[in-house]
This record gives sequence, C-alpha cells and structure tokens, in this order.
Amino acid sequence: MNTTKLLISAVTVALAGAVAVPAFAGAASAPEGKWAKHHPRREQVNKRLANQDKRIHEERKEGELTKGQAAALHKDDLQIRQEERDMSSQNGGHITKQEQKTLNQQENAVSKKIGQ
Repeated sequence: MNTTKLLISAVTVALAGAVAVPAFAGAASAPEGKWAKHHPRREQVNKRLANQDKRIHEERKEGELTKGQAAALHKDDLQIRQEERDMSSQNGGHITKQEQKTLNQQENAVSKKIGQ
C-alpha cells in the first residue's frame, strides 16, 4: 500500500513538473511581450515616477504639503503611470521616444508642484 502511494506521489510530482517547465519557459521570454518592464524608456519614466513618489512623501512628512495636496500629486502620478502602461501595451511592451517625451513633460509639471 505504501509503495502505491509513493508511486502515485512520484507520478504526480513528475506531471506537475512537466506542466510547470513550459509555463516557466514562456514567462522567461515575456520581456519581449506585452509587459517589457525593463525597456530603457519605460525604466526611465518609471524611475522618475518612483522618485517623485518619494519626494511627495518627504514633503508631506516635513509639512511642506498638506494631505490633500499630497493625495492630488499621487493621483497625477498614478494617471501618468497608467498612461505609460497603456502606451506600452500598444507598442509591444515599450514606449516610443515621443511617448517618453510626452510622459516626461507631464512628470515635469507634477515635479514643479512638489517643491512649491
């Protein structure tokens, strides 16, 4: 009886591994697909957004921004982030130079509001 259970367990593990390997291999090639998060232009835009997020938190902590101002700035950044994601989903996982320029201009506008 124990041998049968062991055999069943071994077969189950083997089958699970056979299914998992192709799924993992597909995930490994994903950067060329819909969400190539590490594309240089996407990384630049998203690093700026992360930096702005930190700045907003710091200014709020220091009392330079009210809770409402910080929330509005975070909302603006979230809209930019969503726009970046939408653009990349239409371009095979990356954004064009013109889209990067547009997003950077939007980030500049938000950045100016942070330090006021």
